[in-house]
Amino acid sequence: MLTLDEFDYYLPEELIAQTPLKNREECRLLCLNKETGETSHKHFYDILDLLHEGDVLVMNNSKVIPARLFGVKEETDAHIEILMLKDTGDDIWQTLCKPARRVKVGTIVNFGDGMLKAECVKEDEDGIRYFKMIYEGIFLEILDKLGETPLPPYIHEKLDDPNMYQTVYAKTPGSAAAPTAGLHFTTELLQKLKDKGVKLCEVTLHVGLGTFRPVAEEDVTKHKMHSEYYEMSQEVADELNKALKEKRRIVAVGTTSCRTLESAYDNGFKACHGWTEIFIYPGYKWHAVNALITNFHLPKSTLVMLVSSLAGRDHILNAYKEAVEQKYRFFSFGDAMFIY
Repeated sequence: MLTLDEFDYYLPEELIAQTPLKNREECRLLCLNKETGETSHKHFYDILDLLHEGDVLVMNNSKVIPARLFGVKEETDAHIEILMLKDTGDDIWQTLCKPARRVKVGTIVNFGDGMLKAECVKEDEDGIRYFKMIYEGIFLEILDKLGETPLPPYIHEKLDDPNMYQTVYAKTPGSAAAPTAGLHFTTELLQKLKDKGVKLCEVTLHVGLGTFRPVAEEDVTKHKMHSEYYEMSQEVADELNKALKEKRRIVAVGTTSCRTLESAYDNGFKACHGWTEIFIYPGYKWHAVNALITNFHLPKSTLVMLVSSLAGRDHILNAYKEAVEQKYRFFSFGDAMFIY
């Protein structure tokens, strides 16, 4: 049995980064050799020296939508907050709702004086509600007017520029949270990598509840991930198959790209799209990912389990301990790690 406590570590609260760095690529970078556990300390711009010609760098191009909405119940004017998690089709969205106890099937919530209405069509556990969105015009444009960029609960400062919570290559709207490992790249750094001969590929995984929902089970193998939508083009599949054949490194940017690659692999890659509930923890057999660029993750989270699966739990916990001692910045706006 794998217990939750095996993925715990000590983190002083002051190391949780509250604001992003002005210069994205100047954050620190802890490099971890997954075979030996050896570490070294660099800056993110050094990734230019750490990636080689022929490496395939896979990035998640999902874009964060202004998914947090504040409205009022039509019958009572009670204040309701929803966080839109995923589009399930037919204008029905899975959401996290507060206070959920006030929202039953049939409840209508008004946003922006009726510019958008949402009718609850299904109740689920843990504060999850499904809403049918009622509006005229283009939904994402309405959302841009009414919604707020959702920041993780451990960030208490307001973001001056919402674009700092988007990757420079974000283009496919649909995420409730940013794929944060990619926040460190600048357009200039990506161009330098391209000039060096690193192949840049994009996939899409819309970040929803699956990525950041806490693990409640003591036996982590019993935890069930919520599904998240992903897709891969034929062009990217071809590039990845070529890399596999030629034994070149596939480097995932972030755990979401990582989960997309492992979900899409089936004795090779082909164009695909669908929903993934993949949960990667120690004991998982890796198929597609050789190296990973990632941030530092919350104690006891599924993401700590994923990196522990790639590099070994002891190596990860030792590296995290070192990062704490060296006062690295943690979580979404924090420093980065290169596992190779």
